[in-house]
Amino acid sequence: MIKEYELTREIFNKCSGNQMRDVFMEELELDDASLDAFARGYFAGDNVKIERTDASPGVVVFDIDIADQRQRLTFCEI
Repeated sequence: MIKEYELTREIFNKCSGNQMRDVFMEELELDDASLDAFARGYFAGDNVKIERTDASPGVVVFDIDIADQRQRLTFCEI
């Protein structure tokens, strides 16, 4: 079943003196089974660690560590 999601992508800054992060938002239409594939499609390579958390009904969070760079994808059902 296709659902509408708001995707928030956060890229965390590694510098200890700068706690700001880059944040990007977009709306998507995906089915539940496609969330994992979509998240993995953002990040290619062998050095990728992805953890999925079903935070609450309608909210799925992927924490990504790629080449020592931390990112987070949050899918919120609209």
